[in-house]
Amino acid sequence: MDRRTLLKAILATAGSYGLAPLVSAAPDGAGAGGEAGAKSFSYAWLKGHARALASQPYRDHEGEIPGVLKNISWDDYQAIRFREDHALWNDTDSAFQVQLFHLGLFFLTPVRIHEVREGKATELAYHRDYFDYEGEQPLGDLPEDLGFAGFRIHYHTNFQLDFASFLGASYFRAVGAEMQYGMSARGLAIDTGTGKEEEFPRFTAFWLERPTAGQRVLRVWALLDSPGTTGAYAFTIDPGRNLVMDVDVALYPRKQMSRAGIAPLTSMYQVGENSQRMDYDWRPEIHDSDGLAMLTGTGEWLWRPLRNPRRLGFSSFTDQDPKGFGLLQRDRNFDHYQDDGVFYDRRPGVWVEPRGSWGKGSIDLVEIPTVDETFDNIVAFWHPQQPLEAGQEYLFSYRLHWGERAPVRPYELASAVATRTGLGGVVGQERKYFSWRFAIDFAGGPLRMLAEDADIVPEISVSRGRVEITSARPLSAIDGYRAMFDLVPDESGEPIELRLYLSLNGEPVTETWLYQYLPPAPEDRKLY
Repeated sequence: MDRRTLLKAILATAGSYGLAPLVSAAPDGAGAGGEAGAKSFSYAWLKGHARALASQPYRDHEGEIPGVLKNISWDDYQAIRFREDHALWNDTDSAFQVQLFHLGLFFLTPVRIHEVREGKATELAYHRDYFDYEGEQPLGDLPEDLGFAGFRIHYHTNFQLDFASFLGASYFRAVGAEMQYGMSARGLAIDTGTGKEEEFPRFTAFWLERPTAGQRVLRVWALLDSPGTTGAYAFTIDPGRNLVMDVDVALYPRKQMSRAGIAPLTSMYQVGENSQRMDYDWRPEIHDSDGLAMLTGTGEWLWRPLRNPRRLGFSSFTDQDPKGFGLLQRDRNFDHYQDDGVFYDRRPGVWVEPRGSWGKGSIDLVEIPTVDETFDNIVAFWHPQQPLEAGQEYLFSYRLHWGERAPVRPYELASAVATRTGLGGVVGQERKYFSWRFAIDFAGGPLRMLAEDADIVPEISVSRGRVEITSARPLSAIDGYRAMFDLVPDESGEPIELRLYLSLNGEPVTETWLYQYLPPAPEDRKLY
């Protein structure tokens, strides 16, 4: 399955399903068995299992399901709905409940899901009566060892709505206080944005710990498998205004991986105030995230607005021991989107907080051209400088924050709150050459306290071409400043990297704004 089909399936299915309590199966295999045959489980065991699996040839289990599920229609698959009264832990006083996704259509690889109680794991058996089905195509008898496609998690504050889901390859999503899904995270990215065929590792099995009475965090473990690597994952999920996931990762490559992406984030950007290539829709902006925020190892705050480029875009930000990065939706003004169906103004951002030393590497951003909003075309991740070698163990730990705001912000600096672009030049004067205008608004930090005559200087650098008509002036509407400049590109047509911040007396008063501009070919540069 290609990237576009996979992502469309996940977006359309997760959260679309509406289980007596689940019972255990007894197939052979680690962690399986009935209550009497439960097997010991721990994260140490899972890491050992992943390491041993990495020494074996990869086996793809895609398609190992009955033909009726492979050939099911879209409408009939959507007609399979999980029964809320059969939710895992529905018969307990647990603060959490879990509902399962059915296999079929795009989800053709069985996922084994286990319950862990007091260090013992039992696999959840499939039963037809866990699901209601109102489709036209008969499903027939399905085996108890069928498995599932994934699961979603509900919390006691509102069992009718799910707050997190794990579905498709190694994708998972969560919400913040506004209970709105948006962007996704992944277990691992391999060869993303390289021009090579991208590899999509899969979570092939999960272990869910039964919460004790009063417990307000949920522990989940996962086994990752792919042709390139295996992995053991541990999630500790804490719901709240900013939902928090602590993630521990152990990777065991089968072969050298030179382009591994750690803590990958996936989002969508079709059109916005700075990138209007696909502005045919009646809505002025369509995106799940509007920028990549970064806090470098040296403490510099960076903001890179997202784009929907004409061709594949790739940006790499070299760093050592980064303090954090994330895809955020800073613009939360409904009027800027006018979408009263999917509410892009409410989409959560995700901030990655590394734990421990990640060493040298880069935060990489991939921007893929898209013509519609059903395709997640933005990917950001940490890329270690050194390749991950076969036969070795690699450990990473990080915390994911899901919500309206990142948990840390540059309070002492102003933030970029808007980026707008358009044709450059001076109004009323003939344009003799092509230039492109950039207008960047900054707000917050010290800006509202500055004197009207403060000597604010726009510090601008570009990788090629030249800059002209620069300015920085107060913008009372936002209690901030607007920086403007024109970029005159060279004749190469190659991407141009831009960098800007505002300074006062030689000291920065804003975060650093970054951008990648892809100029039109010289023959396509219109002066209008």
